[in-house]
Amino acid sequence: MDPVRVVGGGPGGMLLAYLLARAGIPVTLLEGHRDFDRRFRGDSLHPWTLETLDELGLADDLLRLPHFPARYFRFHTPAGTLTPTDYGALDSRFPYVALMPQARFLEFLAAKAAELPTFELRLGARVTGLVVRDGVVTGVEVGGELGGELGGELGGEELPASLVVGADGRFSKVRTLAGLPATSLGAQTDVLWFALPRRADDPPEADVDLYFGADRYVGLLGGPDEWQVGYSLPKGGYAAVRAAGVEPIKEFLREHVPWLADRADLLTDMNRTTLLSVDIARVERWYRPGLLLIGDAAHVISPVGGNGILMALQDAVAAANRLVPALRAGGVHETDLSAVQQDREAAIREVQAAQVRTERRVVRARERDRTIAPPRFLRWVFAVPGVRKRSATRNAYGPNPPHLSHS
Repeated sequence: MDPVRVVGGGPGGMLLAYLLARAGIPVTLLEGHRDFDRRFRGDSLHPWTLETLDELGLADDLLRLPHFPARYFRFHTPAGTLTPTDYGALDSRFPYVALMPQARFLEFLAAKAAELPTFELRLGARVTGLVVRDGVVTGVEVGGELGGELGGELGGEELPASLVVGADGRFSKVRTLAGLPATSLGAQTDVLWFALPRRADDPPEADVDLYFGADRYVGLLGGPDEWQVGYSLPKGGYAAVRAAGVEPIKEFLREHVPWLADRADLLTDMNRTTLLSVDIARVERWYRPGLLLIGDAAHVISPVGGNGILMALQDAVAAANRLVPALRAGGVHETDLSAVQQDREAAIREVQAAQVRTERRVVRARERDRTIAPPRFLRWVFAVPGVRKRSATRNAYGPNPPHLSHS
């Protein structure tokens, strides 16, 4: 049997490749970059993720790596602080979100997968084409990064596959090559990311927090050594923000996140920031004969709620649950691929619908020149016993979370 070729070494692709190899399925993971060390990717490992890794016998080793256990999710508004989510109330061995640099998580999974005899990782392998015979995808063409070990810039090495899985993110090359377009659902916000150092005397209660101003908000993600700071701006507003420079951003921090004011001047210029053009999008059909899309390749999740990694990892588990028995029985049929989408689509639609509603509220607030912040009455809602736990459960596990069939 030809190997499964998983394209993209992000969380979804890496976990799926690991699960297939663990089940004895030959699998090659093709990652276009030479390493996993890219900044400002999602760092959130939710309780569902940690519980799933625990079932695989991996959680304890993973959590020996530096990470920050975030118990709360908070809104800081002009009217005060709201705490909608308390992960500490969960009935879980892992009552928190582990904030860990994604590169470390991916390196960890790659190392564990490398211990399995049916796993192969090829770094610097860019997919340049699909091999299609009689309407069925039967392989990929790959090249290396310029000067890479797999060939020249245009590449051309052909790798046969029993199945091709596109897990190569929101700008998926596999999706484009397969002719499976994504439809945007209307994101209205972009985010400018940068990092500031963490200090020992920073507020101990700061975990995953949003700080709201008049027409902006800032999101903070805690880490072992630094804070990732996301500064919101209207969709398409980057040119104006760049022209204004970093001073308005630093002034926002001084006013709304005063405990970061002592290091705001470390943001010296716009070159220290990274623009994330937010999108919410979905492919109508996640597959064609011989090919499956998962994660952001199939459905782009915005940073709202911090659950993009969770959705991708759950796609990987759902896909493994369907693909392992099919591959063991001799091959994957289109009905197996359709079943993966059916297993996951309702959850993705629910998550994206909530994100679209949030985007629309932000737009209405901007149009009416109102503060972009949750309504005040939520203070009493979140004070009701059990509400914070229910909110934590929804965010920690997502809708209809899959469970491993082959651990």
